[in-house]
Amino acid sequence: MARRGSDVRPIVKLRSTAGTGFTYVTKKNRRNDPDRLELRKYDPRVRRHVAFREER
Repeated sequence: MARRGSDVRPIVKLRSTAGTGFTYVTKKNRRNDPDRLELRKYDPRVRRHVAFREER
């Protein structure tokens, strides 16, 4: 069975910084990215690429 609590690859939500409330759900590796994740991804509500930040 997979571990849940202190998993090496936890599930995180990435929320758009454009203020639309759009989110992506992904996994991250805690060993490689111990800080909050920030990626540029497509936000369909504003129809362009914007920064998405990790939400806890």
